[in-house]
Amino acid sequence: MNFYEARPPIVADERTQLIGWLDLQRLLVRRKLEGLRAEDEHRAVFPDSPLMTPAGLVSHMRWVEHLWFEVVYLNVPRDENPMYRKDIESAEMRVDGVPLVQLLDEFDAQWTRSNEIVSAHSLDDTGQDPEFQPSLRWIVIHMVEETARHVGHLDTMRELLDGQKGYY
Repeated sequence: MNFYEARPPIVADERTQLIGWLDLQRLLVRRKLEGLRAEDEHRAVFPDSPLMTPAGLVSHMRWVEHLWFEVVYLNVPRDENPMYRKDIESAEMRVDGVPLVQLLDEFDAQWTRSNEIVSAHSLDDTGQDPEFQPSLRWIVIHMVEETARHVGHLDTMRELLDGQKGYY
C-alpha cells in the first residue's frame, strides 16, 4: 500500500475527508500486520498488558467500531458485544486460538458495516443510546483518533516482535 495513494483527496467534502482518513487508519492496521509470523499473532510484548497482542488489538478495534456505530449510534442490543461482559475483563481482547486472518476479516466486515451506517445518515444526526447521544460526526472523528492510536500500538508491537519498522 502506498500511503500517498491511500490517503483521502486533498480537496473534498467533509464526509469524504472524514471517512477517507478513517479508512486510511484501517488500512494501516492491515499494513502493520503484513508478514507477521503466526507465532507472534498472539504474543504480548508489553509487560503490564498481557492481553495487548496484535490479534487482541484487532479484535478490540472491531468491537470498538461495533460499540460506537451500532450500539451508541443505532442503539442495537449490547448483548453481542463482548465489551459489555461484566464477568470477563477485556473479553474482546481474549482471542487465543483465533487466527489473525479471521480477526482481520471480522474487522473488515465491521468496517464495511460502519461505513454503510455513516453513508446512510447525516453527520449531524445524534446517537440513539439512552445514555449518550454524540453526533455521527463526533463518532467518526473519535474513531479516527482511536484507530490511529492503535495503529501506533501495532507499529511498536511489530518493532518489538520482529524488528519490522515502517512509516506507513
